[in-house]
Amino acid sequence: MHTAPSAHGAPASSTSVLRHVVAFKFKADAKPEDIKRVETEFAKLPSKIDAIKGFEWGLDNSPEKLAKGFTHCWLITFADEKGRDEYLPHAAHQEFVGIVKPVVDDVFVIDYWSK
Repeated sequence: MHTAPSAHGAPASSTSVLRHVVAFKFKADAKPEDIKRVETEFAKLPSKIDAIKGFEWGLDNSPEKLAKGFTHCWLITFADEKGRDEYLPHAAHQEFVGIVKPVVDDVFVIDYWSK
């Protein structure tokens, strides 16, 4: 499948997928149970949103100590920009955003086409 070029760049090849990287820096006063809820609710999104083709996440463990307070990272895979465009406004994603906002100090998001 080859997607036409877009303002964000074309896929690297017909086998490329769109990766959506999300990292959270939680507020200093975020409770462990609130962070656990974010982890649990984010993990439910692939079962609620068909456009998600791949999903993984983990905690920072880099010895470089350059995470700038970001502790959690998710990698969501979409077949194409259409999938991402479905995901962002999806009711399940928006409900999740409502859970995250009160406990997150900062968010980092970057999307890229795999090569």
